[in-house]
Amino acid sequence: MDHIVVVGAGQAGSSLVAKLRSLGFDGAITLIGEEQVPPYQRPPLSKAYLLGEMEVERLFLRPAAFYADQNITLRLGAPVTAIDPAAKTVSLGDEVIPYTKLALTTGSAPRRLPAAVGGDLGGVHVVRTLADVDAMAPDMKPGAKALIVGGGYIGLEAAAVARKLGLEVTLVEMSERILQRVAAPETSDYFRALHAGHGVDIREGTGLTRLTGEGRVTGAELTDGTTLDVDVVIAGVGITPGDTLAAEAGLTLDNGIKTDATGRTSDPAIWSAGDCASLPHMGSRIRLESVQNAIDQAEVVAANMLGADTPYAPKPWFWSDQYDVKLQIAGLNTGYDRVVIRDEGSARSHWYFAGETLLSVDAMNAPRAYMIGKRLIEAGKTLPPETAADAGADLKALLR
Repeated sequence: MDHIVVVGAGQAGSSLVAKLRSLGFDGAITLIGEEQVPPYQRPPLSKAYLLGEMEVERLFLRPAAFYADQNITLRLGAPVTAIDPAAKTVSLGDEVIPYTKLALTTGSAPRRLPAAVGGDLGGVHVVRTLADVDAMAPDMKPGAKALIVGGGYIGLEAAAVARKLGLEVTLVEMSERILQRVAAPETSDYFRALHAGHGVDIREGTGLTRLTGEGRVTGAELTDGTTLDVDVVIAGVGITPGDTLAAEAGLTLDNGIKTDATGRTSDPAIWSAGDCASLPHMGSRIRLESVQNAIDQAEVVAANMLGADTPYAPKPWFWSDQYDVKLQIAGLNTGYDRVVIRDEGSARSHWYFAGETLLSVDAMNAPRAYMIGKRLIEAGKTLPPETAADAGADLKALLR
């Protein structure tokens, strides 16, 4: 009997096994995860869950009974220690599990601050797993002094939650501006002002030299020579693809696990989807670190594992919640040469163009602009930059 094994019980892994069953696959399925809990949502961890607004059971992507009902073997708390592509087996310590096809949905891991700069002190955290957030929660006390290292979306979201919980927050970013890697200066300016208005001390062009303390962090020395009293540190300095198992199994890597357009790796019996997978896109290769990509790509890979041979055409979109602002992003801004601002008062959007071609939209509390931009981008259409900037223009008419 066919046996599909999926390593990595996150959003992509859960979506993949569910899709296999919905497409009629009646062979054996095993979903293997390192954590002790069923697959769960990650975005609410550092927001609604940490704020006490969501119970842990509401994080679960599907009820635990779903997997049993669908005859999916769910192995939790079971780190895979090796993959043998020649024998078509995965090892969980001394236990060996054979497969006919294998999918790697091993996600990504947060970069941690090095021990050499105090990253191993108590009170120093990353935000990725349920265990990470549970460990952080006792330190998030009103009046405590928090240092956020990194001015990307992870760091900014952490700063927003820390302020909501009543902490004093300093955020340091080594680059000359926050969000430099992912957004235009106009978007950086918007979020800098938003956080400043909520009392966050943002220091750009400033890095961390080292953390100080005996066993637990009590201070920080910054690259500009200043020192801070610190009670808790959150590192938001990026993530790395979960490709270690793939590398050890001899699979080809290229900023993650290299796949073709269908999700197949360099081994014809092994597939990959989600944060860990590197896929071809518009003449280059990308990894898309988003919930929607994890779902969409995993579902296409599931179909392809059953013989569909359908190329995955990503339609990237992302979101970030900070204070009372919902940022929605459609498209990818790579290669933009112009940004126009559409200011509708409480709603604001930034439209990225390469020449006259629309590439991407950052929409802040502007769901209509986001929706229209997303539909235009997905349809391969554009609009004149001056129309995008005109708050009085009827964008919806462009979709007719």
